[in-house]
Amino acid sequence: MIKSELVQKIAEQNPQLYQRDVENIVNAILDEIVGALARGDRVELRGFGAFSVKARSARVGRNPRTGEHVEVEDKVVPFFKTGKEMRERLNKGA
Repeated sequence: MIKSELVQKIAEQNPQLYQRDVENIVNAILDEIVGALARGDRVELRGFGAFSVKARSARVGRNPRTGEHVEVEDKVVPFFKTGKEMRERLNKGA
């Protein structure tokens, strides 16, 4: 599902809201999550999961095409851990 499909689905479930308002709400939520992660904060949505950032140190990598060694700079990457309720719902049929 892409963001526009999510907005459309929420708008269908809430006919009292205009689609542009739903789009603004979804964008505001996502912007807040991104802003919190950029500050290094953790975002937890109970039953869904938790977003956080992890630091990766610099290392020497390898170009898979040429085999040449390349320097990979240190960076911060987003990390998502599913919540217990989501894990149970996903593994219900397994």
